[in-house]
Amino acid sequence: MAATLSPFLPSAAAVPDPPGPLPCAAALPVPLPAAAMLARPLPALHDEEGARVPEAFPEVVDAHVHLFPDRLFEAIWAWFERWGWPIRYPLRTPEVIEFLLSRGVGRIVALHYAHKPGIARSMNAYVAGIARLHPRVTGLATVFPGEPGAREILEDAFADGLRGVKLHCHVQCFAPDDDALHEVYAACSEAGLPLVMHAGREPSSPGYRVDPHSLCAVGRVERVLRDHPRLRLCVPHLGADEFAEYAALLERHDNLWLDTTMVLAGFLPGPDVSDLLRVRPERVLYGSDFPNLPYAWDRELRRLGGMGLSDEVRERLLGGTARELFGIGG
Repeated sequence: MAATLSPFLPSAAAVPDPPGPLPCAAALPVPLPAAAMLARPLPALHDEEGARVPEAFPEVVDAHVHLFPDRLFEAIWAWFERWGWPIRYPLRTPEVIEFLLSRGVGRIVALHYAHKPGIARSMNAYVAGIARLHPRVTGLATVFPGEPGAREILEDAFADGLRGVKLHCHVQCFAPDDDALHEVYAACSEAGLPLVMHAGREPSSPGYRVDPHSLCAVGRVERVLRDHPRLRLCVPHLGADEFAEYAALLERHDNLWLDTTMVLAGFLPGPDVSDLLRVRPERVLYGSDFPNLPYAWDRELRRLGGMGLSDEVRERLLGGTARELFGIGG
């Protein structure tokens, strides 16, 4: 049965309903390290939110916004409510776009991921249709690693206007250096388009079918960077929880980027890593994870504004780096 789509979205972009829990949303808990960020669900913050992006900021590009069909959003939110944190903004795709743009966010990079084989084409058509309707939304493609015709799925998505690829090691249950990824890396490299891949070990949760620490490690990512020097790879969450190791990786590899998603908000357990922003600011970009947040939509923006960053560094973090990485025009 096809998902019921808002009239805001192209009807040709229908995506099948998920048959049940997402494949890596475990029926039984997976043992995790005691220090796992989501060893148990975290409470919401109930903090005050701002009305708009601060006036003194340059144009903000939110490089990590999730857009899914309604039924997939609902499945994802149910997972978060059980294993992660309460969702403060359970907004559908049209509401997500209106919410951020009306509050002064200048551009949105739309991310999604295929949780099983066979749905990537329809999901990519969904996001491509959104991007055509909204010139301030830059859409990325997805694919399930190893599924038949994975490279052709991505090439067709690029031809439809999508500007990169999003993958998630924890949800899709793969290691960054798995052989199934080579055709994905090759497609991105040859098209000159970036890959955003959640390849850090955290936030990990017993709600996944695998222990992310067994799949993800900075050494695996460095192998990918060495084997695919033309690949432009962005790792979200500043590479949590291997922050120092990813800072060193930034200095060694010119084909690596990091995004800030959630790490600077003071919500997830872990150290203060604000100094990482100054290592190579031309390789770090702001992302929010909206709408899947347990705190105010602008919390991370306001904290960035209070870090004493130079105007040049702040402009790179809040928009300049993302515009270059994703080819976003003025």
